[in-house]
Amino acid sequence: MTEPLAPGSPVGFVGLGAMGRPMATRLATRFPLRVFDVDPEALAYWEGVDGVTAVAGVGVAAVGAAAVVLSLPDSAVVEAVVLELLEALAPGALIVDMSSSDPVSTRRLGDRAREAGVGFVDAPVSGGVAGAEAGTLTAMVGGTDRDVRAVEPLLDAIAGIRFHVGGPGAGHAVKALNNLLSAAGIAITTEAIEIGSRFGVEPARMIEVFNASSGRNWATEYKFPTFVLRERWDSGFRVALQRKDADIALSLAAATDTEAPVAAATAAAWRAAESTLGPDADHTEFARPGRR
Repeated sequence: MTEPLAPGSPVGFVGLGAMGRPMATRLATRFPLRVFDVDPEALAYWEGVDGVTAVAGVGVAAVGAAAVVLSLPDSAVVEAVVLELLEALAPGALIVDMSSSDPVSTRRLGDRAREAGVGFVDAPVSGGVAGAEAGTLTAMVGGTDRDVRAVEPLLDAIAGIRFHVGGPGAGHAVKALNNLLSAAGIAITTEAIEIGSRFGVEPARMIEVFNASSGRNWATEYKFPTFVLRERWDSGFRVALQRKDADIALSLAAATDTEAPVAAATAAAWRAAESTLGPDADHTEFARPGRR
């Protein structure tokens, strides 16, 4: 059985955006890091940081690495980076994809990695930027028992709660389905609040009632009180990413020959929101008064 990565093992990290940077910051307290991002400003942040070496490319980040962690925007980018890593990593190394990727693509990449003698774990997370900074993320982990055991110290530095949910791709499947539920919760809560408001009921009062009743969900408990009712559109998660995750879940339904009309309606609503708001708007703006 593969032993867990030892403290001090060299680790690469590719993708230093809103989630990647705080996750890499936590990893740097336990492992020497070689980091890379295509954005020069994101990379420049790490110059002079103890225990972290900013490097000029994906392959350089992989040199001598026991593992490489990915935090990237979509499956197309993940696939390109993984194929480059497989040219540079030594057999026995591991790739940990913490992006929100397509689980079908993840399975294919896991097979390619295995053929190259490289372990592959998908470990997408939930909890947002605040959770990444605090180390309290929830990780949904897919991979063989052997590979998941090996990367446990990495995940422990980043995620307070970890669920091994199945083989390669299972983590990304559960993450997409989780975000589909979140997307649906925001969408239906927005509609409920709009209907009630037009009837003359105060939004804050409705949220209070919902949270004491059977309609309670993450949108009513957190997203609306924290952001929407306060007209703060700064949760740190973009509309384009919420739409992408809903579409991944819908693609998974098709791949598994599952009828999913509510998922289809949810994905369509988020595509419409992205068209109206633009891809870089905060996803809480779905509920902005007057948007529709």
